[in-house]
Amino acid sequence: MATAAHPVHPAHPAHPLATTHHARPTKAKASPVRHLGPNWYAPVMGTAIVATAGAGLPVDIPGLRTLCTATWALALTLLVVLLAARTAHWTHHRDQARAHLLDPAMAPFYGCLSMALLAVGGGALVVGQDWIGTPAAVALDAVLFSTGTLVGLAAAVAVPYLMVVRHRRDPSQATPVWLLPLVAPMVSAALGPLLVPHLPAGQARATLLLACFAMFGLSLLATLVMLPMIFARLVTGGPLPLALTPTLFLVLGPLGQSTTAVDKFAVAAPGVVPAPYDQGFAVLAVLYGVPVMGFALLWLALAAALVLRARRRGMAFSMTWWAFTFPVGTCVTGAEGLARHTGLVVYDGLTVALYTLLLAAWAVAAVHTARGLVSGRLLAAPRRARAELPSTTVRTT
Repeated sequence: MATAAHPVHPAHPAHPLATTHHARPTKAKASPVRHLGPNWYAPVMGTAIVATAGAGLPVDIPGLRTLCTATWALALTLLVVLLAARTAHWTHHRDQARAHLLDPAMAPFYGCLSMALLAVGGGALVVGQDWIGTPAAVALDAVLFSTGTLVGLAAAVAVPYLMVVRHRRDPSQATPVWLLPLVAPMVSAALGPLLVPHLPAGQARATLLLACFAMFGLSLLATLVMLPMIFARLVTGGPLPLALTPTLFLVLGPLGQSTTAVDKFAVAAPGVVPAPYDQGFAVLAVLYGVPVMGFALLWLALAAALVLRARRRGMAFSMTWWAFTFPVGTCVTGAEGLARHTGLVVYDGLTVALYTLLLAAWAVAAVHTARGLVSGRLLAAPRRARAELPSTTVRTT
């Protein structure tokens, strides 16, 4: 691989996900999985959240649940195919796999593996049981939840460790991508309570619920440490490079997922933890969820404005567009929980509006991804997309 290198401005680093439809397939026939990074788990996450979020909508639409179940089946299929492809990637292209792990821009996406497993597992209990039965759904979720949680906890430690000792990024290079390994335990916290009723009463149920609450705290506090760096980077360093602008939506992930988590705690707590703690979770669901959802809407408006600005300046499709799906979906499930706990119609309306946005984002990302796969451009050796500054690194073969 020949590399034509130009100086990269530290505030606008090249990014492996900044591969747009201007990328060119390599001339020599290369393995289709060589450049398949962990960021490819994002379509699995985005597809699964369409199913689970749709199942909780406060509207009665004929055929909606069947459509959600079919969407979950698609997510499960994508997960199986991708796990096989990533296994082949690690087996036959270890050099590239290690390069991804040591790449400060790609390493955080290892949190997506955890979230893909968790999202599909949770969907099995929410809608998948309609087709495969409750026992099979519980067994599938137990396997995916356990594996996803272990992977997520490992990523939450390993990726920050690599950032400290190997990556050594400058604060001016902070992007929302840094949140990905820290959000994974929050997904476990939000989906773990679904398994609580299927465990033996007593110690097992209480242990799982409080373990999920611990992961809620782990992820929340880590996010509160990282988020100010990202916001400060935007305020002092200006907009992100065009291809990275969609990653601003990743900030919605910990906000919406934590709001969803406290709702699930409140639902699962009665009869599992003693009074008054069971009622305390119900109080937490409202006192925490309402202000956090307010901030999520503020960030959604800011991120949308910056995305529209980037689009007007020529932002082309890249895999970062999948950031428009899963984070928005977590806000849908969070709003659904607030609607149940407050009884306010305004949250029902917010849920429907956010789900409409989610469907539109998923459709656009899915169509462009399918086109990129058919053309071979998305699996070709990456060519760095041009940022707003002319100084970028362009890789060609």
